[in-house]
Amino acid sequence: MTSTHSPAHPSYAPHSSYSSYRRARPPSPSSAWADRLRVAVWLVPALLVAYAGFRRRWMSDDAYIYVRTVRQVLAGNGPVFNAGERVESSTGTLWQWLLVAAGAAGADPASAAVFGGLLLTAAGFALAGIGALRTYGGRAAVPLGSLVLLGLPPVWDFATSGLETGLVTCWIAGAWLALTARPGSLVTSMVIGLGPLVRPDLGLVTVVFLGAQWLLVRPSWRGAFAGAGVAGALPAAYEIFRAGYYGHLVPLPAVTKEASQSLWGRGLVYLGDFAHPYLLWVPALFVAAAVLPSRAGSYGGSRGGLRGLGVVRLVPALAPVVAGLLCWLYVVKVGGDFMHGRMLLPGLLLMLLPVFVVPVTRVGTLAAVGVGLWAVACAGWLRIPYGGQIGSAGIADERGVYVRHNADPHPVRHTFAGAPHHLEYARKVWAAGRSGAPALLFGKDARVGADRAGVTASYVVLGLNGAVVPLDGVALDPIGLAYPLAAHSERVGAGRVGHDKHLPAAWLAADRGVAGDLPDRADAGEVGAARRALRCGGLAELESAVRGPLTVGRFLHNVTGAWERTAFRFPNDPVRAERELCG
Repeated sequence: MTSTHSPAHPSYAPHSSYSSYRRARPPSPSSAWADRLRVAVWLVPALLVAYAGFRRRWMSDDAYIYVRTVRQVLAGNGPVFNAGERVESSTGTLWQWLLVAAGAAGADPASAAVFGGLLLTAAGFALAGIGALRTYGGRAAVPLGSLVLLGLPPVWDFATSGLETGLVTCWIAGAWLALTARPGSLVTSMVIGLGPLVRPDLGLVTVVFLGAQWLLVRPSWRGAFAGAGVAGALPAAYEIFRAGYYGHLVPLPAVTKEASQSLWGRGLVYLGDFAHPYLLWVPALFVAAAVLPSRAGSYGGSRGGLRGLGVVRLVPALAPVVAGLLCWLYVVKVGGDFMHGRMLLPGLLLMLLPVFVVPVTRVGTLAAVGVGLWAVACAGWLRIPYGGQIGSAGIADERGVYVRHNADPHPVRHTFAGAPHHLEYARKVWAAGRSGAPALLFGKDARVGADRAGVTASYVVLGLNGAVVPLDGVALDPIGLAYPLAAHSERVGAGRVGHDKHLPAAWLAADRGVAGDLPDRADAGEVGAARRALRCGGLAELESAVRGPLTVGRFLHNVTGAWERTAFRFPNDPVRAERELCG
């Protein structure tokens, strides 16, 4: 992205660079002390979050969804959850392919997910601190926003977990640092444009950061188009691949969780579940006191507060705050999540980036001391009331649940030694696989004949199911995270957030079973109606899109029909679905 007046733009002035600032000052004991302090304020928080994350290392069940897809890619079956069915079960596209690269290099995908996430989290903290130092011209600083994050147990938990959270942290901080250091660079545009591939909802951050870059640089039309083209090239190319290969515009979990719908009440409960136990209003007051204008000038300059930063530094300071608020608004709109705090962490990081560290002034230092005291209290004593359980609102202390289920303080490898019901199901699947006979398992229900060799198993805990079912078998879930039939069904009432779809067993018997064989909870009439519905309308098209041979014609048809296919829903009741789809 080229600028019409970039040489005179203040962001390119030598004094705005941290490295130039260091070279410009003559060596002295005080400057050496300031240099050491500047290094410490970004390095120490990174080391502390790495230590805290390692002490609470674990693997989420949802992370094993990534692991199965990675294993399928390495086995030559493509980026699918089940061989022969083109389904995108990974929400974080870039995270999935990073794990594929790690696996191709010989690393174990599960270990790479846990420890790679930890390293990326620590790197994100370091990049955030460096970016904040640049925002304030490289002045001696003390930590502030980083202390808020370091005091929160969910930050420690999701520093690992095997999910894409570490990559999210690193990308957010890295994109912001690029925005503060090289606005207008095509490399900066490319980095900012990766947001939708890190997580689809981070497209909001990409849009805000690209807008901030335009405000900083004010490029020519040619420069604006070049920057937008570089930012959008990879996401657009992958979106075409996604539509043609999978037949959908979004990963399947976004269809399952109905990301376009509004559940404001649930979302506010989710926000309160995160903010209330840790008394987040306390550090918010200290941060506000640090950034608001004051008679003494605060830390922003002679005019006080952030206003003293000037346009060049004010835009990068405000952009992540706007992006963070939009992220929180989106999370509340869609009803939050079932994991405590997880989906609110990116927005919180964004809002804290401008004050990750603050210059050493009386106001900034007092604010840092106040936040530090809160962080110690939060880290030591403040906890959610349902530790190790699922709360009354359906929100889980996810790490605590898997510590309990595995009877292991660091459940990276899930044995389910503390969850006999999961272990019993896993043993059923292993026994079916050893027998060599076709089998279809419905969780704890009876086994019925299957329409293919190998094991076809449906279980609500998909990561577990994907881990125990062989790659040549079929691992399904009635929620629809990796099963398109369940994902496109209508929501059922009173379900947990992200778990409020549940495909009746009749559909699974009709889709995967042999005529005459019924699971315990399926009615013969419902199975017959489901079989007929599967041959009609949108369901027939859905099956062709994800299971039909991938010819050039099929790819193009998938692309042109992706919008309608993504929006398609059918009734949960087989009889009603047959009536609506077949006429």
